[in-house]
Amino acid sequence: MEDTAESAAPRAFQLGDLARAGTYVVDDRGRIVEVNPQAERLLRRSADELLGRDAHDLLHRGERGEPLPRSRCVMRQPLLTSDTARGEDVWLERGDGSLVRIAWMVTPCQVGEAGTGALVLFHEIGSAGLGERQRARPAPSMSQLDRLALLAETTTTLTASLDAGETLRQLVRLVVPLLADWAVVDLLTEEGEVSRAAVVHYENGVLAHRDDLERPMPPLPRESAMPLARALRGVAAALVGPKDYEGPLDSRLAAVQRELFKATGIRSACTAPIRGVREVVGALTLGRSAQRQPYTPDDLLLVEDIARRAGLALDNARLYERQRRVAETMQRHLLPRLPSVPGLEMGACYVPAPRASQVGGDWYDAFVLSDGSAGLVIGDVVGHDLDAASGMAQVCNMLRAYAGELEEPPSAIVDRLDQAVARMAEPTMATVVFGRAERAGGGWRFRWTNAGHPPPLLVESDGRTRFLEDASGLLLGTGFAPPREDAVAELPPRSTVLLYTDGLIESPSRPLDEGLDRLRRQAAALTRHPLSAYCDRLLTRVRPADNDDDVALLTLRVPG
Repeated sequence: MEDTAESAAPRAFQLGDLARAGTYVVDDRGRIVEVNPQAERLLRRSADELLGRDAHDLLHRGERGEPLPRSRCVMRQPLLTSDTARGEDVWLERGDGSLVRIAWMVTPCQVGEAGTGALVLFHEIGSAGLGERQRARPAPSMSQLDRLALLAETTTTLTASLDAGETLRQLVRLVVPLLADWAVVDLLTEEGEVSRAAVVHYENGVLAHRDDLERPMPPLPRESAMPLARALRGVAAALVGPKDYEGPLDSRLAAVQRELFKATGIRSACTAPIRGVREVVGALTLGRSAQRQPYTPDDLLLVEDIARRAGLALDNARLYERQRRVAETMQRHLLPRLPSVPGLEMGACYVPAPRASQVGGDWYDAFVLSDGSAGLVIGDVVGHDLDAASGMAQVCNMLRAYAGELEEPPSAIVDRLDQAVARMAEPTMATVVFGRAERAGGGWRFRWTNAGHPPPLLVESDGRTRFLEDASGLLLGTGFAPPREDAVAELPPRSTVLLYTDGLIESPSRPLDEGLDRLRRQAAALTRHPLSAYCDRLLTRVRPADNDDDVALLTLRVPG
């Protein structure tokens, strides 16, 4: 916190003020998670209007009510540095559009069991009515320093995610309402079609989507001289108004743009190309419909620069998504069709990582061995992306070849596999469980070895469960050659063996033991369900909501 904030607030928060202090708590992302009744009264907003919202975007304003760049927000700095700070002469926007001048104090606090955030206390020391505010702010121009701060924040914020949807949301949040009442984003698809991906309006302190205006667009005309068509072709940015679309129109795209101006009431707009590294990604249109000054050429240069930075971020997100799809497609094609083994039932499923995450190297395999036994494999190559998927393919194929050619116990086959992995051109590490479902008299038994993988789970028909933790050794590819062991478990009638990858049980927000216990309980509760539905139901109940990894699951059941 800067010294100026301290020195400017010698009287902030005396003990007598606490009885009339508003209080709210923000998490580490600045979102409001708790609020007291006095804060609701001072801000003239209900808890429902405050909770879950970004406190800076919703409340913090300049003295004339203009949006405040984050780089100039003194109340936000303690949240970033985990310091305690206080001050005054900060303005917050109430729910009715008026301003309240406050004295404030921000101090770090714990949010939830493991999260951090900040406690904000404030009380009123002045106010400005809505009419006074509107007379005082015809649309304050941004200083050069503010423009540089906005561009720096744009670069930092938009490059923080490789998810195109999140990049768009952050882009809109950066420019509305600071630069515009309306933000419209038109994107070019990989097939060359135009999609109106976002139409967002700032109204009563809220960013609202106009879903009725977000839709597929007419084809991009190659000869049109209208501003949007030129921007989508990457020709130039332009200052635009309703008059540009009043005369004869040269395309259906122009007609849709005229409808946009009518529906939104935009009186002044900037339209700029969103350029990627190799091609145009789309166009950004910012519009003003409230009592604001028209855009100027200086504003157009700023919007053009913001659109250029957004283009680089969206281009990276698209490349990343394309690579993710390739890896996922390759991974799915390598996963086998389960064999038919008399006397056994099998089920399997694979779920890719969430959209914004990387594809990993999880896989399963099942095949019939020369003696009639069923070979079962679950594995996970360390790493993410195409390298992991490629490594997974090699390890999977080598294991299947060794298991099919050599009638050896699982430990010997995995040992051979480990030696082969060490000789691969690209360094690869992987965890794997390889087991055999063997006939034993009139029943079945499971013989397995484990190379650094989560233990299989055995679920009996009466709901009893146990993790098969024996025969555990080092993962593959370490360069060591430790002796590996085999273990055997009898499989009673109607029992089920679960082999799974760590994405099913691991979560950043809870201990691993809790994930394992959840798997045990849910697997037992679902044991009476047919195997065809077992995997999907188990995934729904067990997979953590904050899971950031793919999941492979292979099940084996001995019928009654």
